[in-house]
Amino acid sequence: MALDMMGMMGKVKELQEKMQQAQGELQHLTATGEAGGGLVKATANGHRALLKLEIDPSLLTPEDRDMLPDLVVAAVNKALEAAAELARQELQRQTSGLMPNLPGLDLSSFGA
Repeated sequence: MALDMMGMMGKVKELQEKMQQAQGELQHLTATGEAGGGLVKATANGHRALLKLEIDPSLLTPEDRDMLPDLVVAAVNKALEAAAELARQELQRQTSGLMPNLPGLDLSSFGA
């Protein structure tokens, strides 16, 4: 059985182009994570870059000083996880039909 090398090379090139296009789109995808009942909100993009951090002024007291860092970390982690999932979905959308659905294929580093 002969392999269609030209066809396969075309698919690889098309896949590379689609992945580059998807990579460019990721900066426009945003996800927000919250902690403390919404008192801390973090927004990240598909490149897993933190874009915005909102802290409710009611947390800026000496009593909440010890709790605040934990809430910031929790909100940022939630935003980054959500952004990673959006990036994974965008990659799948952009490469639909070009890349086989391989069990165990880890796309989590896409957009990093």
